[in-house]
Formats: sequence, C-alpha cells, structure tokens
Amino acid sequence: MIKVMSFNIRYGLAPDGENHWHHRKQLALARIRAFDPDLLGLQECRDDEQAEFVRQGLPGHHFYGIHRGGPGDTALEMAPLLFRQSSFSLLDSGCFWLSETPEVAGSMSWDSAYARTVSWAKLACRTTGRVLTYANTHFDYEPSAVVNHARCLRHWLDQIGMPLILTGDFNADKDSESYQLLTGSTMGDAFRLSPPAGADEITYHAYGQEEDEERAAIDWILISDHFRVITTQIDRTRAGHLFPSDHYPITAVLDWQK
Repeated sequence: MIKVMSFNIRYGLAPDGENHWHHRKQLALARIRAFDPDLLGLQECRDDEQAEFVRQGLPGHHFYGIHRGGPGDTALEMAPLLFRQSSFSLLDSGCFWLSETPEVAGSMSWDSAYARTVSWAKLACRTTGRVLTYANTHFDYEPSAVVNHARCLRHWLDQIGMPLILTGDFNADKDSESYQLLTGSTMGDAFRLSPPAGADEITYHAYGQEEDEERAAIDWILISDHFRVITTQIDRTRAGHLFPSDHYPITAVLDWQK
C-alpha cells in the first residue's frame, strides 16, 4: 500500500495572529506524523526555518523542493515533495514552471500573480520494484492563470506514460474547467473513487470560517488508473481555536491495481 498526503501548510511569514506558524507548527507536524505518509506534497513551504523545521521533523523522508522564483521575498516559496526513503528509491527528479516557458526558472504567464512550479520524482517501490512518478504543485489564484496552468500540466501528464500520483492545491473547485482538464479517462480523483460518494470535500477553511465563499474543495489527490483507492480522509483535527493550517490536510491510502 502507498500512503499519500497533500497539505498546504500556509507560509510561515503570514500575519495570522493566534494561528501564526510559530504557534501551529508543532500541530502541523503532528498531523503529518499521525498519518505517516509514504508520499507527501506540501504547498506554501518557504525555504527558511519553515522548511528546515519540516526536514528535521521528518528525518526518514527525502525532501525535494525548488524555489518558485519571481520577484520579491515570495521567491523562496516552494511546493516540495517528500517520500519515505525506506519505501522508495529515487531514480530521477525535476521541476518545471507553469508558464509558456516551463523550462525557464521563475517564469510567469497568463496574468499569474506569482511564479508556480511542478516538482516531480520518478521512484521505484522497494517492495514491488514497480516504478511511478509522483508530482506536486500549487496553482495560482488568478482565474486566467488557473485554467492555463491546468492545460500546461495536462500536456506534461500526457507525456508521462507510467503510473502517476499527483497532489496539490489547485485553487479551483471540482466543478471547474481545470478539474475537468486534469481528470478523465487516465486520471481520477481519489476522493471521487472511494466511498462515501457525496461526502464533504472542503479543504480550504480560512482558519475555521463557516461562510461558503471562504470554503472550497481545492486540494486534490489525483491518480492514474494503475492504482486503486483503499481509503481517503480529510483531517479536520484542531486544538481548540488553533488549526494546523488554513487548509485541512488530505490523505489517501492506495494500492496497485491487480
């Protein structure tokens, strides 16, 4: 089985008051450890003391993240992926930018507010010898950028030709064109492939906001048809008024198709 988690941990410099990273980082790490993923995709992880805290807290995982680049201090943000070293061996890895020039570091297109990346790793499963590609991303929030990011990523996905697991914060709901572009005959949504159908899929909650306009199902785990879903979950654990992040972490337990 393969345990997968996607978690937007909210950048460490955000002025979040009682939910500032310094207050919630232990809770965020505890939720990761509680699920103990083989594959972990993070979003909004800054390559400063925030990333170092994650690395030190998960010593059994290989951490791969690339600065998204672009102007300003936000250039240090990453959408890193981590994998359990006892479960997988690394065959190859890379990063590209969601733009008209994917190979150009820090490149931006389609009125994107920030540069956005896709990190990927080609991994061999130590128990089965089977090979998969794991990718993690964080789309922009500008509507014109979101759908074009999906088209750019779809083009890359169509070239993979092997078992694939994709995690990310896609800044789009599941009735969007972006969702339709990324799911279909070869890729499925783990949460839509496992019961109960119609369950609450909200992941972004803005630290417990109840208004519908503040809540959305924008964090997804997508899988190729090489995998079957055992279970999925949205982890809504909190400590009183303290949340691990402004997103709930999402998890899936997968197995290879027979």
